[in-house]
Amino acid sequence: MQHHALQISRKIEYGLRAMVCLAAQPAGTVVPFREIARRMDVPQDFLAKILKTLVARGLVASTRGAHGGYRLTKPPREITFLDVIEGVEGPFVVSLCGGGDHESCRMTRACTMYGVWRRGQERMLEVYRSATLDQLAMGELKPAALPVVAAAHA
Repeated sequence: MQHHALQISRKIEYGLRAMVCLAAQPAGTVVPFREIARRMDVPQDFLAKILKTLVARGLVASTRGAHGGYRLTKPPREITFLDVIEGVEGPFVVSLCGGGDHESCRMTRACTMYGVWRRGQERMLEVYRSATLDQLAMGELKPAALPVVAAAHA
């Protein structure tokens, strides 16, 4: 039997990869854009758009210039899996009715699936809220393995 997963977008996956890379660095450390893309195997064009969104959402700060790059705006222990997901794509919902918009469904109150979708979503959100970037930072990405530049005002 073939398995079918609930689909997580590439945008979310790549955003999480980039954030895990940044989380592995000491506080205030700026990591060059191309290095994030190379280390985390993310297409540069796509990564640029994702990082721009994460900067706009306040999860990442960017530094321009020859020694520019990206860094986290908060300690990794304060950024959750869910923060990144919602920073990249907006609010997370398992199904349209599971997102609280039960009134938009034509089945309205007769729907027997609403409660299941809602409970499933709450449990997933619990897991995503409890997983922080410091728990996900990979040892292979720690400073000795990755060239970085210290932020001027870290």
